[in-house]
Amino acid sequence: MKGPGDVLLVVDMQNDFMPGGALAVPNGDEIVPLVNRLAAGFEHVVLTQDWHPSDHRSFAANHEGRRPFERVTLGYGEQVLWPVHCVQDTPGAALHEGLRIPHARLLIRKGYRRDVDSYSAFLEADRKTPTGLAGYLHEHGVEHVWCCGLATDYCVAWSALDARAAGFDVTVIEDACRAIDLDGSLARAWRQLDAAGVMRIGSERLLTETTRA
Repeated sequence: MKGPGDVLLVVDMQNDFMPGGALAVPNGDEIVPLVNRLAAGFEHVVLTQDWHPSDHRSFAANHEGRRPFERVTLGYGEQVLWPVHCVQDTPGAALHEGLRIPHARLLIRKGYRRDVDSYSAFLEADRKTPTGLAGYLHEHGVEHVWCCGLATDYCVAWSALDARAAGFDVTVIEDACRAIDLDGSLARAWRQLDAAGVMRIGSERLLTETTRA
């Protein structure tokens, strides 16, 4: 069992990111049982949840003449325009029904401000608005953040990079994530993670470690 110095960060395991959802991550549902197994080995688990208003600026539908996956420049920089997804209090925004982590201590909702997107669990896309997660983890004595969930190349990668910047040791559980891989985004994310000193591990190795502990 991983103790108080470690946290498992479970990123955006929501219906709209699952096959058939509004912004489906290929094979995203495959990792649900694995995430449950991993969470059972952690004393401290934090969940994240995309939580957009229907008029969110990251939605292509809110930009006349624009289509999903086009890029625009907003006040804080370049923004990918997404299909409408994870709208507050809709079935698509709900956590996957197979997720079984009753001991999770905190749920971080992100992307609820209309004018700024939020991939990371730590900082919004303007790179200056904090969610408060870093302070929470520091106050609880966390030293190592272990990341899993959806999607590897967006919300998982941004969260891992920001956790590292906040002073934590960070490991991505590689096979407990799935990627969108938009225009080479997965390879680009791994390069950035490696350069930042974010580590990788396979779930079987981690499960073996937590079982022995």
